[in-house]
Amino acid sequence: MRIGLLGTGPWAAMAHAPALSEHAGLDFAGVWGRRSEAAKELADRHGTRAYDDVDALLADVDAVALALPPAVQADLAVRAARAGRHLLLDKPLATTVAQGRAVADAVRDAGVASVVFFTSRFVPDTEAWITEQADAGGWFTGRAEWLGALFGGDGDSPFADSPWRQEKGALWDVGPHALSVLLPVLGDARRVTAAAPGPGDTVHLVLDHVGGASSTLTLSLSAPAAAAGATVELRGRAGVAVLPDSGEGPVTALVRAADALLTAAGTGRPHPCDAAFGLRVTEILAEAEALMDGAAR
Repeated sequence: MRIGLLGTGPWAAMAHAPALSEHAGLDFAGVWGRRSEAAKELADRHGTRAYDDVDALLADVDAVALALPPAVQADLAVRAARAGRHLLLDKPLATTVAQGRAVADAVRDAGVASVVFFTSRFVPDTEAWITEQADAGGWFTGRAEWLGALFGGDGDSPFADSPWRQEKGALWDVGPHALSVLLPVLGDARRVTAAAPGPGDTVHLVLDHVGGASSTLTLSLSAPAAAAGATVELRGRAGVAVLPDSGEGPVTALVRAADALLTAAGTGRPHPCDAAFGLRVTEILAEAEALMDGAAR
């Protein structure tokens, strides 16, 4: 499969480009970015071609990977799907329901494959744990804490200057990760029953799930570095289950996401983390954001 990369920022450079380069089943055909000099630099580093025109890249590939801000990603994903290109997308799919639905509709109408890279879902130990807990069932409550130190004042992450992260915060950056683990175990969220702010960009959510369980989520990019990390705990008839730690890096997980895209494209069977699932995550986060905005008035 010939695949192109849309995006040249830190995430494209440290994760997407290396994963596409090393994947044995992909021909990394080229890079397009909003800054042509950055596209050339990244393309040269990986021995591929830089494109000045996104439509020229789309004409030369079977699929695209997107490492762009959500609003930019959504618009280009619709364009790529309508051109018949399979999509390896990043989370969040979009930050508005309208944009997320446009992507999901374009994927469905074009009959192309889509995979949204929720990192944890492409780590074998995590995915095995999710499957095991979903099979066990009987969960009473769940708790997810996804804490980053991006805005904590004691880090030097290249993502701290990201305009969309500064605007949308932890709800939209790490919220998708937490939901990608909780939803397949506890079932879809019937509603967001509460949403409250905490320090910095911290958000506390309470969800009511179709399986009868409730869950609480604490999401932040403003934690001190010593407090950062992710925890998911479930309690129910089977007792207590805690998500195992994983030290696996994003490049390896992205290679598996590309595997999933190849499988979905080859079989025609949607992956569980497809654009439709990405849309559902967007809908839940938008509902939480609306609650937060309403409480602030």
